[in-house]
Amino acid sequence: MNIFYINHYAGSLKHGMEFRPFYLSRDWTKQGHNVTVVAASYAHVRSNQPKVSKIFTHEIIDGINYIWCKTPTYKANGTKRFLNMLVFVTRLFQLIFTLNNKPSVVIASSTYPLDIFPAYLIAKRYKAKLIFEVHDLWPLSPIEIGKMSKWHPFIILIQAAEDFAYKHSNLVISILPKTLDYMKTRGLNSNKFIHIPNGIDLTEWNISSNETIPSDIRALQLRIKRDQHNGFFTISYLGSHGPTNALTNLIESIALLKNKKISVYLIGGGPEKNSLIAFAKTKNLENIYFENPIPKKYVPIISNSFDANYIGLQKQPLFKFGISPNKMMDYMAAGKPIISAIESGNNPVLEANCGLSVAAEDPKQLAEAIDKLSQLSEDERMKMGENGRRHVYKEHDYTVLAKKFLESIKS
Repeated sequence: MNIFYINHYAGSLKHGMEFRPFYLSRDWTKQGHNVTVVAASYAHVRSNQPKVSKIFTHEIIDGINYIWCKTPTYKANGTKRFLNMLVFVTRLFQLIFTLNNKPSVVIASSTYPLDIFPAYLIAKRYKAKLIFEVHDLWPLSPIEIGKMSKWHPFIILIQAAEDFAYKHSNLVISILPKTLDYMKTRGLNSNKFIHIPNGIDLTEWNISSNETIPSDIRALQLRIKRDQHNGFFTISYLGSHGPTNALTNLIESIALLKNKKISVYLIGGGPEKNSLIAFAKTKNLENIYFENPIPKKYVPIISNSFDANYIGLQKQPLFKFGISPNKMMDYMAAGKPIISAIESGNNPVLEANCGLSVAAEDPKQLAEAIDKLSQLSEDERMKMGENGRRHVYKEHDYTVLAKKFLESIKS
């Protein structure tokens, strides 16, 4: 099978996020399929951008054929990012008549749905199946989170693309679990729908004891162990420091627990990091540490070092369609309990019985949950962690998800 996988933000282990296209494609390649991933040369989610010298730059990564489409850079949401999207979609139209391998499957998977138009033409030209993969619901996301008007020209265009995708795709794969009812209101035939969540490459969690750990990672481990030796209950947050992550909620909850021996490590970067550091100082908190981002390779080592891992999101109506955060999968694989402050249509922590779940953006509830978890015995917390590990191994192994994806295409 020749699979043509379009994802504007697709990355790899050497480029950084987005990882889903890489993991699925790598597994399909191992099964003998020919996979081409088409992505933009610049995407804000990547830690390293590919080197491009022409409009289309070809690269083979772990057996996967990548086509990097040259696009302009941008720093934030706005005109330059929109231009980046338009150039990428234009490049896709240019590719229609130049493909060396005739695709049998075309997957449009770029968060925003504008890629469905060239994907449709590619699929039609080569008589291939057209798959529409939904990460977030656009245009609902920019309307509800970005506060854009539904009459904005960009939103009208995105809405037309979403409706077109539901009508013309052979299959719609949603990463979010609770989207079917909404999609039906936009014209989707429910027989086309399947839910395939985000996953995890479990082989990455088999770290050799002989592997040399970088000095900065080792130093962070030693500081965590020092806190634990001194009687502190240690909590991590690993990921972006942005508005959606609601990290002020976590800081406020720790302020309510100032007299408790609890230390929190916020590991990562993002647009709100400096303001979060300043906010923590106003609370006179000496047990919150802001750390630099760490390479994905060492997330297993660090996640496993803490007593518990934290995840939170803003209170948003959009989350009624469910969530499937990669961070949650990493936390479960770490085998440590999770403290979740999210309100959504699904609740992975409760489903897996792997931690405590409270309302979003409620510091008092969050503080009570942290205190409760810290008072549990080591055995009780270990049982929660093992529940999460078993759940992610069963439901979110990318090898399993890749097989389910292909079986859906063939059916």
